[in-house]
Amino acid sequence: MNLYTAALFIGSFASATAFAPSILTCRSVSPLNIVVGDDMDVTGKVKAVFANSPEPDANFEKLVRSNFPGALSNKDLVSTVVDTLALKGYSGSNTLLATSFCGDELARQLEDDFTGIYGKNFNLGGLSGFPFAGNTGFGAMASHIPDDGYCLIVYGPHVGLAADGTVGKVERSGIDLIDNCCASAILASNYVKSITDGNLVLTTQIQKSQDFQQGIVQELMLPYGRRLSDAENRMVELPFAIFESQDMIMSEIIKKGSNAIKKNVGVALLGGVQINTGPDTLDYFLPLRFDFMVDKGEVFENMLPTLVKV
Repeated sequence: MNLYTAALFIGSFASATAFAPSILTCRSVSPLNIVVGDDMDVTGKVKAVFANSPEPDANFEKLVRSNFPGALSNKDLVSTVVDTLALKGYSGSNTLLATSFCGDELARQLEDDFTGIYGKNFNLGGLSGFPFAGNTGFGAMASHIPDDGYCLIVYGPHVGLAADGTVGKVERSGIDLIDNCCASAILASNYVKSITDGNLVLTTQIQKSQDFQQGIVQELMLPYGRRLSDAENRMVELPFAIFESQDMIMSEIIKKGSNAIKKNVGVALLGGVQINTGPDTLDYFLPLRFDFMVDKGEVFENMLPTLVKV
């Protein structure tokens, strides 16, 4: 299965979780959990969201940035993003949050950080963070954006960083062993390596339905085999390769689905690599794309410079 075929295959499946009924809380919410009448100052909301997060660790932050230059803590990322979007009119009452992250529970942290600002999210993602909801899911999501409102789409793969600096590993609460992260990405990397090294022969066998997402992730990584083999650190390079593939697919989905976006609706697209760490340290995010679009998906402004620390 080549990249184009795999992308089409993704577009033909919608994530079941994307259409799951919302869970109502004691707060007044709309059917999609956009917080009704919520115009609280975003600075105050960010402070509340991160009130119980770990304290910054300067030494660990240096370790993060030695592997992923330009990475921001989730707190710094969310603070800057919501401040930037607030100037364009984004608030909890007029913004739909959509995410495309891996199913790993560690990937929920950044999702939770943003839902603390904008309310519950529409899920576009699957294994490794690929947008498996495809064109169908995007169309459904687009129709849920408030009239004359806004949408923030946050997407990308994730990678673990252990306390000893090992990339692709992470400490998890309640588990003694240091675990792989992202397991799906590492499986795909091993699959590609076995083909690149000549130990596995490609076949035309259709991916089995009980594990089709992982099969697609592996096929989508095939074009990056040589790049990963030539990398100084394969685990550092892996999330960048995955992001590049996801970014191409997301761009095609948005292009095709732009007609479903209502007139006068603004869409912000934030893409990058989540860096998940142990329970006692902050998580980080390396922003690689931050665009603001209007008029059916045309890029109106490149906002990435607001997140890039020189």
